[in-house]
Amino acid sequence: MLRTIFTIGLLALLGLVALKVVFGLVGFAFGLLGLLLKIAIPVLLFAGVGYVALKIVAPDAAKRIKDGASGSSF
Repeated sequence: MLRTIFTIGLLALLGLVALKVVFGLVGFAFGLLGLLLKIAIPVLLFAGVGYVALKIVAPDAAKRIKDGASGSSF
């Protein structure tokens, strides 16, 4: 009887440790995702503003960029 109680307690502690590890990794993943979003959003905004400005100044170049730069000589 006492052995069963200790076994259940040990399994409960192992479960708590496993949950702490899993949720710690999930928290790290969400933190990393947040960091990547903080970097990606300004880059996308800068690229979007640059594309709109290019479309106003040089519509042909903007069309080539949109089409995938298939007219490049590389």
